[in-house]
Amino acid sequence: MPRIFDFGGREVERSVTVADLRALKGTGRHVAQVTAETADEAAAAEAAGVEMVVCRAANVLRVREGSRRVFVTAALGFAEAVTGDEILRTAFRAITSGADAVITGRGYDSVRLLADEQIPVMGHLGFVPRKSTWVGGIRAVGKTAVEALELWDRFRRLEDAGAFAVECEVIPAQVMAEINRRTSLVTVSLGSGTEADVIFLFTSDICGESTRLPRHARAWGNLAALHQAVRDARIEALSGFRKEVAGGGYPSDAEVAGITEAEFEEFRARLEATRN
Repeated sequence: MPRIFDFGGREVERSVTVADLRALKGTGRHVAQVTAETADEAAAAEAAGVEMVVCRAANVLRVREGSRRVFVTAALGFAEAVTGDEILRTAFRAITSGADAVITGRGYDSVRLLADEQIPVMGHLGFVPRKSTWVGGIRAVGKTAVEALELWDRFRRLEDAGAFAVECEVIPAQVMAEINRRTSLVTVSLGSGTEADVIFLFTSDICGESTRLPRHARAWGNLAALHQAVRDARIEALSGFRKEVAGGGYPSDAEVAGITEAEFEEFRARLEATRN
């Protein structure tokens, strides 16, 4: 496992580095990426052998509590980082807290701003949910020759801006394969087929927590049922408590502190004395 100094100046081990991800190009090998916003989710990802996680920039420290080894990409939110100064400040805070890269869906100038500081930047192309008004709905992007060529142009412009990687969301698999062969960007497929360098899926989908799976997702677990069982068990326990309170059954003699008869009688006597 590679040892590096992170952006906070700490000597650390990482499952993969930027250099490792770039070396994947053309090898046919893949690494896996999932979401993680808590220490528990990050620890589970590491234990499962997942190499990369994505989290909100504000949650980097929490994620690092769960794993010191996974490659963490911090998502820069649209609202929390708007101006150039805010973008840089948020990015530097994230990477010095333990993130290995940042991801942004903002424009090429924002990517260039970060890349000029040698911060590893991941872009976001294809279907970008927050920008879906431009494509008229929730759908794959690149399903016509014209749209696929426009998408390829965005890849090239992102590459020119200095990004090292790009999340490729819901792009037709054949188009993704052609683009992947032609770009130097590390490609991260979310619903865009296997011809990419990194395969990405949301932890909530993988674990069966989502109420509705998107077409590109698959569940390997059923945490929704376990969560429901926990909710039901909580209500059952609280109902039992309320019933015992109403009926006088709680607390019982065994659940309260006692006092010896002698001490109690002395206490009562002294109380009576205070009344005189």
